[in-house]
Amino acid sequence: MRIELATEPGSPERPNEDWASATTPAAGLGGCLVLLDGVTPPSGSDGCVHSVPWFAARLGSALAELSASRRDLTLTEILAESIRRTADTHRSQCDLSHPRTPQATVVLARWDDERVEHLVLSDSVLLVEGADGSVLPLLDDRLDRLPPGSLASEEIADARARNKEGGFFTAAADPLVASRAVTGETPRAEVRALAALTDGASRWTEKFREGDWKATMGLLRKEGPQGLIDRVRELERADTGRVHLRRGKTHDDATAVLVEL
Repeated sequence: MRIELATEPGSPERPNEDWASATTPAAGLGGCLVLLDGVTPPSGSDGCVHSVPWFAARLGSALAELSASRRDLTLTEILAESIRRTADTHRSQCDLSHPRTPQATVVLARWDDERVEHLVLSDSVLLVEGADGSVLPLLDDRLDRLPPGSLASEEIADARARNKEGGFFTAAADPLVASRAVTGETPRAEVRALAALTDGASRWTEKFREGDWKATMGLLRKEGPQGLIDRVRELERADTGRVHLRRGKTHDDATAVLVEL
């Protein structure tokens, strides 16, 4: 088994809000993968005295522990319990009802000799390479299906779409959001490799259209996660007219994890 991980902040002046971990063997069986992309809040109060990296580290650590040790729990149950634990650590100090309370996208994968389980919440990506070399992207595409204008401003997004029915969902302080995640499983014999990408790393395919998801997996295998991130940075620097990056940051935090089973 090969596990390789790389992460890079979007700017050296700001802390990296991504978080990732891979563990094997988990509870003596298989392994697990956790990837979070912390959501950068707009300027102003978010009702919390803690930073997004603080939140991501605690949520990620809880997810890694439970995914590795509690085979009796589903990934949905693990996400719900991890959100609950993290919320409890700062509930007395912070306003967890604020729409911008610290939050993150989530990718979870767990495998043993029989199956590979997955969970995806919001716009990070999990790629599953089959035994035949095909690559299946496992996505939560609710952001792409929002009504026009839903993201016209931070205020509109918070009021109409963020963690709202008919909108999109992230892991924040409400354990019930776990039921909104995209979940499933694949027989272990049908899976050759997994790759998890925050949206800063998936730009190579999703924004710049340099190759499809199969090409992304091939690039990860050939040049490693850092090679993919380096390619993204080159494309970002070259996009001076923001032809490909009409919205969002010029350079985003980027994290990629490759697991060859």
